[in-house]
Amino acid sequence: MPSRKLVRSAESVTAGQSDKLCDIIVDTILDNVLASDRFARVDLDAMAAPGLVLVAGELSTKAYVDITGTVRRVLEEIGYDNTALRFCARSIAVLNILQEQSEEIALAVDRRGAGNQGILIGYATNETAKVNIDTELMPLPIFVAHRLAERLTKVRATGEARGLYPDGQIQSTFLHEESTPIRLLNATICAHHDPAFDKDVREVVMEMVLKPTIAELGDVAVDEAELLVNPAGPFTRGGPDADVGMSGRMTATDLYGAAAPCGDLSLSGKDPTKTDRAATYMARHLAKNVVAADLADRCEVCLAYLFGRPDPISIQVNTFATGKLGLDKDLAAALRKVFDLSTAGIVEHLDLWRVAYAPLCCYGHVGRIGAPWEEVTHGAEIRTAIEDVMKGN
Repeated sequence: MPSRKLVRSAESVTAGQSDKLCDIIVDTILDNVLASDRFARVDLDAMAAPGLVLVAGELSTKAYVDITGTVRRVLEEIGYDNTALRFCARSIAVLNILQEQSEEIALAVDRRGAGNQGILIGYATNETAKVNIDTELMPLPIFVAHRLAERLTKVRATGEARGLYPDGQIQSTFLHEESTPIRLLNATICAHHDPAFDKDVREVVMEMVLKPTIAELGDVAVDEAELLVNPAGPFTRGGPDADVGMSGRMTATDLYGAAAPCGDLSLSGKDPTKTDRAATYMARHLAKNVVAADLADRCEVCLAYLFGRPDPISIQVNTFATGKLGLDKDLAAALRKVFDLSTAGIVEHLDLWRVAYAPLCCYGHVGRIGAPWEEVTHGAEIRTAIEDVMKGN
């Protein structure tokens, strides 16, 4: 039987990328509100365009919210505090269009029902076990893309690379064989920069970001990989000055890249009563516990909710024929037995009211060490539940 090969890519971005800075804005507002009012209802979006940031959505809270001040502080922290940039925290206009959560939605949530409908997907894989890389059971392409974005941000923040501006866009591409990444094909960084430092930026990013990250790829072949910095030429106009940004548009980057479907909803700007956020984290929690317990090499968990209903209308599990105990339907039934999958149950299990969400906006909401949905302490319970399901208990 011929070997199965496929090429898989993933992208990441820095905080200064247009869409991502909008995610950070709305999640910073969310964090500030929840710090003062744990039971606030928040569902916000933001748009950033040349000279303008617009915040809109639902906000029901007793807390005081300084929208304009928060937006300016976020942009300054990201790096848009330079008057040489046409998009600058000091000169932009900030508008907001906010209303309270509708009474009908509020009533459904008060009854412990889901705050919206949606189909949410979680994924985990041990694909890098054979090549000696610890990715927290994440797909390698998105893991590497995030590490490159983190390193790019670090060399800009520390001043190691002169002339870098906040926007950065990264992509990595790997060849997989039998579901194992075996070769890096391409890693590309587009780094926003001062026009006076074009050559310096290319050299420094290559030597201080790309090459050190690639050197950490364990047993994956990298010798023939194509490594590129600003392949289209100078990148002197970036962020909202070049591309209008909107929150909620980077879901694949926030989750698993192209390795798994990312559902039909976004996370940013939403309080934990929204299934977008709560069930996305829980689906990852379930999938990771299955793989960490060696019940499968790959696992995808799909949770579907109806507005106002407390429990998921369906739970589907796909182990891609790698399951090691029972059938996928047995595993799905076992997960229902072990976990309370109502929105309120998820919030309580993962203690989502106490999570700071803005720090999760960059480099992935999943695969983050220390996040409650990344804990893998339920393997024995799941195994026992599967055995009970198989016995007909």
